[in-house]
Formats: sequence, C-alpha cells, structure tokens
Amino acid sequence: MSSHSHAPTRRRDPTAGDHGHDHHHHEHDAHRHDAHGHSHGLVDESIKRSRAGLRAVTLALLVLGLTAVAQTAVYVLSGSVALLADLIHNAGDAATAIPLGIAFALRSARAERWAGLAVVLAIFVSAGVAGYEAVHRLIEPTDVGHLGALAAAGAVGFAGNWIAALIRTRAGRRLDSPALIADGAHARADAYVSLAVIASAAVVALGVPIADPLIGLAITLVILRITWDSWRTVRGHERHH
Repeated sequence: MSSHSHAPTRRRDPTAGDHGHDHHHHEHDAHRHDAHGHSHGLVDESIKRSRAGLRAVTLALLVLGLTAVAQTAVYVLSGSVALLADLIHNAGDAATAIPLGIAFALRSARAERWAGLAVVLAIFVSAGVAGYEAVHRLIEPTDVGHLGALAAAGAVGFAGNWIAALIRTRAGRRLDSPALIADGAHARADAYVSLAVIASAAVVALGVPIADPLIGLAITLVILRITWDSWRTVRGHERHH
C-alpha cells in the first residue's frame, strides 16, 4: 500500500514534459516574447523561433553566396561596373546573415534590433562603394566585354535575390522579425536591380558603352532608396514596441 500512497506525487504525464518544473521559466519567457508580438509563454517556442530564424538566414546566405560567386567570375571577364555594383551589393547582402544569425542564436529581441540596423548599414555601405566605382568608370571609361555572360550574370542575380527575398520575407512575417522583413524587401529590390545588368549588356551591345557606368549610378540610387525603406521598417517596429 505504501507504493500507492506515493504514486500521486511521483506520477508524470508523458505529454506534459517539464512544464511544471519550469513554470517560472515559462512566465519569464512569456514576458520576453511579448517584445516579439508573441504570447506563447513556452520555452520550446523560443527555441523553435530561433531555429526557424537561423534556418532562413542560413538558406538565404547560401543562395546569395552562390549568386555572388557566379557574378564575380563574370565580372572578371566583362569588367562591367553595373555588374560590379550588383555584385558588391549581393555580397554585402549575404554578409548580413552574420548579425541576423547571431541574433536568432541568442534569442534576443535587442540583438535582433541591432541586427536590423546592421542590415541597413551594410546596404548603405554597398551603395557608397557602388557609386564610387560608377563615377570612377565615367571619368576613366573602359571597354565592357563578354556581353552574353554579362546578361546571364544579371539573370542569375535576379533569380538568386528573388529566392532569398521569398525565404526572408516569409520567415520574417511568420516570426514577427523586422530585421528579416527588412532584409526580404532589400533582396526583392535587389532582384530588380539585377535586371539593370541585363539592360547594360543590351545597351552596350548597341554601341553605347557609357550606359554601363550610368546604369551603375542608377543602381546606386536604388540601393540608397532601399536603405531608407529598410531604416523606416526597423525604426518603425522599435517605436511600435
């Protein structure tokens, strides 16, 4: 009979996990997740969110990394400053996976906000570098070659950025992450920017080589607009919370 007297206190519900033992942790986590717009109050939800964020960031990094590698090979052949502007931007875009990945690994709302600001800064820096190269090429023109490969590189840039945008935007909305949403909008705009590389190849083929650095400058202006929109997204979410 003694074994039965202790049974109520030792029996465990196999579906309950450690909920009772970690109840105070759950309350703390519920409060912490309110900053993200969540009210699940479960530690495992925090872990799931972290893993989902890391998965999205890593997948987008892989896609954009492969895109940048392919474009680098074509830039070496063609010397196109329009492609260089797109390439610099795609490489910088891929690099934003680092602060975003750290933020999701830490499961920190503050780290995510800082990651969002890092994304904006990376976009701005890439605009500055692309603009400088375009102006330099206007001052000191050079021939642009391998136009077929150049157009193909623009198509690769479009596809890579569009896929990365889908990955980031869907994950950002699902996880209520302003940093991922901003990065998704950034990649979507980059996809259209990559189409300008195709336009550059076409115009140069028609005998107007100065179009290449001019398109590079146009890409720079688009990147600056993306910077502003991404800044508003990140700052607007901070004010909301």
